[in-house]
Amino acid sequence: MAKEKAVQVPEIIDNVDALIAKMKAMREAQKVFATYTQEQVDKIFFEAAKAANQMRIPLAKMAVEETGMGVVEDKIIKNHYAAEYIYNAYKETKTCGVIEEDKAFGIKKVAEPLGLIAAVIPTTNPTSTAIFKSLIALKTRNAIIISPHPRAKNCTIAAAKVVLDAAVKAGAPEGIIGWIDVPSLELTNEVMRGSDTILATGGPGMVKAAYSSGKPALGVGAGNTPVIIDETADVKLAVNSIIHSKTFDNGMICASEQSVTVLAPVYDAVKKEFQERGCYFLKADELDKVRKTIIINGALNAKIVGQSAHKIAALAGVNVPEATKILIGEVESVDISEEFAHEKLSPVLAMYKAKDFDEAIAKAERLVADGGYGHTSSLYININETEKMAKHAAAMKTCRILVNTPSSQGGIGDLYNFKLAPSLTLGCGSWGGNSVSENVGIKHLLNIKTVAERRENMLWFRAPQKVYFKKGCMPVALNELRDVLGKKRAFLVTDSFLYMNGYTKPITDKLDELGIVYTTFSDVQPDPTLANAQAGAKAMDAFKPDVIIALGGGSAMDAAKIMWVMYEHPEVDFQDMAMRFMDIRKRVYTFPKMGEKAYFVAIPTSSGTGSEVTPFAVITDQETGVKYPLADYELLPNMAIVDTDNMMSQPKGLTSASGVDVLTHALEAYASVMATDYTDGLALKAMKNVFDYLPTCYNDGSNVQARQKMADASCMAGMAFANAFLGLCHSMAHKLGAYHHLPHGVANALLISLIVEYNSAEVPTKMGTFPQYEYPHTKARYAECARFCGIQAKDDDEAVKKLIEKIEELKKAVGIKATIKDYGVDEKYFLDTLDEMVENAFDDQCTGANPRYPLMSEIKDMYLKAYYGK
Repeated sequence: MAKEKAVQVPEIIDNVDALIAKMKAMREAQKVFATYTQEQVDKIFFEAAKAANQMRIPLAKMAVEETGMGVVEDKIIKNHYAAEYIYNAYKETKTCGVIEEDKAFGIKKVAEPLGLIAAVIPTTNPTSTAIFKSLIALKTRNAIIISPHPRAKNCTIAAAKVVLDAAVKAGAPEGIIGWIDVPSLELTNEVMRGSDTILATGGPGMVKAAYSSGKPALGVGAGNTPVIIDETADVKLAVNSIIHSKTFDNGMICASEQSVTVLAPVYDAVKKEFQERGCYFLKADELDKVRKTIIINGALNAKIVGQSAHKIAALAGVNVPEATKILIGEVESVDISEEFAHEKLSPVLAMYKAKDFDEAIAKAERLVADGGYGHTSSLYININETEKMAKHAAAMKTCRILVNTPSSQGGIGDLYNFKLAPSLTLGCGSWGGNSVSENVGIKHLLNIKTVAERRENMLWFRAPQKVYFKKGCMPVALNELRDVLGKKRAFLVTDSFLYMNGYTKPITDKLDELGIVYTTFSDVQPDPTLANAQAGAKAMDAFKPDVIIALGGGSAMDAAKIMWVMYEHPEVDFQDMAMRFMDIRKRVYTFPKMGEKAYFVAIPTSSGTGSEVTPFAVITDQETGVKYPLADYELLPNMAIVDTDNMMSQPKGLTSASGVDVLTHALEAYASVMATDYTDGLALKAMKNVFDYLPTCYNDGSNVQARQKMADASCMAGMAFANAFLGLCHSMAHKLGAYHHLPHGVANALLISLIVEYNSAEVPTKMGTFPQYEYPHTKARYAECARFCGIQAKDDDEAVKKLIEKIEELKKAVGIKATIKDYGVDEKYFLDTLDEMVENAFDDQCTGANPRYPLMSEIKDMYLKAYYGK
């Protein structure tokens, strides 16, 4: 294969072809530079900074001589700053390879260069800006090609060459820094088009061109820094700081003060201090002369930029002492029509009087709008005036708000505040039409790659503080209310059936024995509504209990949980509590802290919901009929008492429906994408108990052992799904029950076999999303359930098939009908509501933990199968 011909680069870059050849060669150099280690880069960075620092004086002289602007001594400082401060700020910063790593969370940040940077250099800071941009390009392994201003090309190129020669000598690739020898608008546009990113410092037109080039750009907007001197300010500090800043390099720093607004009480003192320090206040006739000199045909007069106050006055035909530091015009208007309200880039300053702080802020806001959006504003004030400082900061649309600081030196950073990044390119954010709102530094010249390794998030197992179980345990457990917890007032929540049939009497007798005052709310509805819960909460608030005892099935416990929340936090918004979430730890709404007013005890009377150990509650909106499942660990009861004595007289229908509900809880918790070893054991034992003991409970409700085993199964399945959550069967059952008034357990029973078959697909349309769920394997999980429950099978396919058969046999044995239609649900109404029911089931809180992420069409298909039968 023929060797690629080396790119021939002309010595002088003065036309487009030469520039394209130069940039092509620089890209090749940058590819090599991109392979350098941090150690190599840091050596190059050091040598280049040292060389620029050593040449600070000759370069400053060249800049003043060539441009005719500024002050040699100040340009020396700027060159010195660009070399020393930039090196010091970034000498320890990692810019190569891995720059940050968190092994625990599996996150790694890798720095890569941008490539070829186009740098547009202004005539106002021709050498210092060239040094600054070249150094940060070297530190980040980028190549940089410089487009100098035509009136400052020689000194800019000289500065770039100093940095390049030192970098190459230290090991950098040849030609890693380049420049246009004969700058023109055509070449500047070409360099911007052909680069990877642009560092543009210059006038508004140049910055706009950079952003319009089609390449990423870091441009800076114009400055029109307004200063406010508050009546609490240190006048000497304020005035002398402003003079120090405004005279620096004859006012050419873009952050320098352009106007000063002084509060009336200190106006005379400020004026006197300016005068005593060598500033000249223009007389009325002189003001107009200087106005006409500042702005010509609506634009800044280039002849005044970077000139001394004496020279500018002479241009205007005004006679002032040669040592005059600043020309100050006392003016009133802050409108753009006032020449003194513009950016002047020279030692010319506007001065305004304000009767109060609000007026001063209003003037400053307008001056920023006149031409300094996003850049810099300044305030001199007693630092104890925090309210005023906050008011000023809130009002200023500037990205640097300097307090008691000379703005030229303060704005560039690291001089008057060491935490403000040093830079000669000051971003102005969206206010100034810029892409950055901070001082530009090396981070803006890096691409950061984030390497994120798969990690399983921290999991959990949450249960009530105390769970008491076994026949006859309730009176023993209730002793703790007085003896351990010191409770004095109990609020008992139950339904009218349990109350009228004496189920509350063993509890109230015990409370009497313990000397605990109590009252009973016995109006809980079978499907408790929000209004029902609100009525209970009102009664609760009137009684002021320190313990709440919920007795009943899921309805009573759910209603009591909602009452508990409303009692402890009457300010809560129900819609907020019902808000859906993807991850319970990251939900938008945060449940309030519970248990500060009352301790919560849950005592189940049926073997089904497991609500005594879960953080869930279902409540119905009486206006819409929609059921809302609420979920948060703040809803977890403090104590659960699972006493079989409370369950011995469950009717057959309740025994059947609630028993299959337990089985569904266990199967869904086991198949959940959030299942863990901690929940698996509970789920497996619960489902085995259901298969082994539910038929006995159904046929012989007086069988104590069977009732105890089902009570255990309900509680264990509750703890399993309290932590692993549920799945699509419950999502669909919630909506089936809400739309067609089927008992929840029956709704689950009609769907569970279809769900097991659906989830068992080895190639699902979509799988559930959770870091620990690595691939579809629910078939194997269901096969484990089958084998634990005593099913013998030659492989997983047969095990799942037999599991479904076993579920169907159980349903038949406990009186569950075959289809939705068999329960008398009207066919037309079912089909009319089907699409809405499908969408709501898809959006149910339980869907997210299902191992197979469903399509709505798949949900619809299962609903139809459940209605008509397979």
